Amino acid sequence: MLAAGTMLAALVGGSAVIAQSGDAAPEARYVMDAGTIAGMMGQGDQHELTLRLGSRLAPTGAPRADHFMPAGAKLGASVPLETPTRETGELPDNFQRPKGRLLLYWGCGAKAGPGQPVVIDFTKLAKGAMPPGLFSTRVPADPGPTLANSRTYGHWPNGQKSKSISGQSSLIGQHRIAGSYSPEIAFGLDQDFMAGLRTRSSANADGSLGLSWQGLGNATGYHAWMMGGKDMGQNGGDMVWWSSSATQEFGGGLWSWLAPATVTRLIGQKVVMPPSQTSCTVPAEVKQAAGGMLMGFLYAYGPEANFAFPERPRDPKIAWKPKWTARVRYRSMATFMPGMPSMSDIMSGRGGEEAGEQQPQEAPKKCKPKGLGGMLKKAAGVGC
Repeated sequence: MLAAGTMLAALVGGSAVIAQSGDAAPEARYVMDAGTIAGMMGQGDQHELTLRLGSRLAPTGAPRADHFMPAGAKLGASVPLETPTRETGELPDNFQRPKGRLLLYWGCGAKAGPGQPVVIDFTKLAKGAMPPGLFSTRVPADPGPTLANSRTYGHWPNGQKSKSISGQSSLIGQHRIAGSYSPEIAFGLDQDFMAGLRTRSSANADGSLGLSWQGLGNATGYHAWMMGGKDMGQNGGDMVWWSSSATQEFGGGLWSWLAPATVTRLIGQKVVMPPSQTSCTVPAEVKQAAGGMLMGFLYAYGPEANFAFPERPRDPKIAWKPKWTARVRYRSMATFMPGMPSMSDIMSGRGGEEAGEQQPQEAPKKCKPKGLGGMLKKAAGVGC
C-alpha cells in the first residue's frame, strides 16, 4: 500500500526520492509487516501480511525466492516472492484530479483548535505544486526494501499464488527465505499477530464525536484519523481530513508500520497517543464540515523483531557488516463509522471465536481508484 505522503505527491505531480543501496549495505534485506484488521458487522478479525525481499545482488538465472513458513501460518510449505516489472509510477489514465477543497483538522477535543481548518483548494494549485501541511519531516516513511531501491526485488502477496493469510493463521515458529538472488535467511518468531482493536464511537450532545477503544497490552502507541465529505472531492465538494495528532501532522509514516523507538519519539512530540490513552474526542467542526459522512481509522503500533547474520557484536568498536538483515513489525487497526454498530457492541458477551467463520483475505486486485477519496481509501487499505 502507498504511504499517504507518496500518494499525495503523485496526486499533484510530485516525486519521491528513494535512496539506492550501496556496497556497504547488506547483500539482502527482508521485511515482514504483520497486521490485524478488526472485523466489522459481525465478521471476525482478519490478518494481513506483506513480505518484501530486496537484494543488491543480481540473480543466478531467473529471479526467484520463497518464504518457507511454519505450519501454523496455514499457507502451505512456502509462498513465492514475485519479482514485479518496473512501473513508471504514472497516475491511471482515468484518474480524476480533485476539483474541490481539502479541509484539515487535528487534535483531540470537543472543539477545533486555533487556525483550523487549514483549507487547500485544489483548483488553485499549480500543476506539480505540493499542498502545504501534508508532508512531514518528523514522521518519515520507512519502506524498507522496494523495487526502486533494490537491484533485485521480490514480494508477496502477488499474482503467483492465490492463497491468502487467514484470521486463524499464526506466525510463531521458524521462517526461512531462500532464492536465486540473496543468501539464505532464517529466523524464529515467538510474537504472533496482535489482537484486534475493539472501538466504540458515539455522538456527543455538543456535536463532537467520542471515540474509545480497548487498549492492547503490546501496543506502543495509537493514532486515529477520519475522512469524510459528501462527494470526497470528486465533484467540487469539500473533503474533510482529521488527525488525532496535537499538531498539524499528516505524515505518511503514520499510515505504516512504525518502529517502537519512532513511536516513543512521536509520543513525546504529541503526534502519536501514548499506549495508556484509550479515548479521543473528534471536534464537532469535523462532523459538521463532513455533512455526517465520515469513516474513521485507528492504528495500534506494535513491537518489532530484528535479526541479522552475523549478529551485531556487543563491542561497538568492532566493525559490523551483516550479510543479511530481517525485520518484523506488527500493527493492529480498526475502521469505524459513526452511527454504525461497533465491533464491541456486536461482540458483546462473546469471544472472537464465536463471531462466525473468519474469512481469509482476498488476493490483491489491481484497480484504479477514483479521485482523492479513492486514493486515500486505497492507501489505508480499505478500498480499491
